[in-house]
Amino acid sequence: MQYAETLIPGVLIKRYKRFLADVRLANGRVITAHTANTGAMRGCAKPGSAVRLSHAKNPKRKYHYSWEMVQAENAHWVGINTGLSNVLVKEAVQNATV
Repeated sequence: MQYAETLIPGVLIKRYKRFLADVRLANGRVITAHTANTGAMRGCAKPGSAVRLSHAKNPKRKYHYSWEMVQAENAHWVGINTGLSNVLVKEAVQNATV
């Protein structure tokens, strides 16, 4: 899947209140990102994990970053934005070579 813009790397500090995560960016700045996934995210919300964020263009939005991906303990990247599930499946079906 291709994102409209390059995702921003960071390191997860903590996830809390189901919808929020504190992330340390490469420049050392700590930001709060919106988390679209309301599930438990066992194995995907471990502090210290590498994450990727998108930046919202809407200046009126309360949280300007969204958490998109996390590098799980097995080193695989996991998409955690549940709003993208249907887009990913559609893309996979369209690109299938059977």
